[in-house]
Amino acid sequence: MGTATGTDGRLARRLHAALRRTHRDYAAGHDRPLGGYTAAMAGFTAFTAAWITAVRRRGRPLPERPEAWDVFLTSVATFRLSRLLTKASVTSPLRAPFTRYAGPQGPAELHEEAQPEQGRHTVGELVTCPFCMSVWVASALTAGQLLWPRATRTAMGTLTALAGADTLQLAYGALLDKTTGD
Repeated sequence: MGTATGTDGRLARRLHAALRRTHRDYAAGHDRPLGGYTAAMAGFTAFTAAWITAVRRRGRPLPERPEAWDVFLTSVATFRLSRLLTKASVTSPLRAPFTRYAGPQGPAELHEEAQPEQGRHTVGELVTCPFCMSVWVASALTAGQLLWPRATRTAMGTLTALAGADTLQLAYGALLDKTTGD
């Protein structure tokens, strides 16, 4: 039994050394939080596995293929909810534990930077990056469509309407600036 424990210890040290070398070689002198990214991927995997399990337990068959209208709604709703979560002034209290305010960025949006502390940095990057957040949002909306289709489509319709209203507000502002010369 002592031999197995010794072998396990040597294997763990070799693995740890290989991971440190990989991180050092990959980072090329930059501070890259690979451990945090690994934890984020593990979290996403667990999140996805949980909703897949819930869908399977429901016993409903999966659709043969996604409907074009659902893909459109999911795309626009993902865009709008991702921006709302990662950039909106009103949601900054959700991001504050992981970010630092850097300044305004567009209409009703903020530019924030991830806090440099280990653990907070990865979450800070996720909650300030609409592209990163969209993976989680699209997955959640897909799960919602499979588990609670009516409620999810209603929410996605609302987010799509909000995206349309935002587009009209920006277009109106641009038209106003053009006609008044501002």
